Amino acid sequence: MEEARYITWLSNVVFVPKPSGDWRMFVDFTNLNRACPTEAYPMPRIYLLVDATAYHEALSFLDMFSGYHQIPMVEEDRVKTTFMTPFGNFCYEVMAFGLKKAGATYQRMVNQVFRKQLGRNVEAYVDDLIVKSRRLQDHIMDL
Repeated sequence: MEEARYITWLSNVVFVPKPSGDWRMFVDFTNLNRACPTEAYPMPRIYLLVDATAYHEALSFLDMFSGYHQIPMVEEDRVKTTFMTPFGNFCYEVMAFGLKKAGATYQRMVNQVFRKQLGRNVEAYVDDLIVKSRRLQDHIMDL
């Protein structure tokens, strides 16, 4: 994050209780998301991904949970993610959870990165990957 000095959008911070009893902070991008056009990038269909794992002897499930925070925001769009705190206004330098296009943007990146493996030995749904092997002895190589 970086401090935002000249803001065009300003979102509120909201705290939500987690099942553990701790609190999670998130930025309410409701107004920004209303102003954004809908992303037309197709999301995978879960039932097709599940069916694609049939007849495989080995499966590994990987969660790329921090991957969202690896995609930089376009510099001129950073200020649109500004949120207020008692210590100043800040904006994201990388893609933030809660943005309308975050899921589709991340899926596009995953599809690009794994384009040679998708359908062959990898299935991907946003930040969840399944590495699959028809034979157990091939699984380490597929991973």
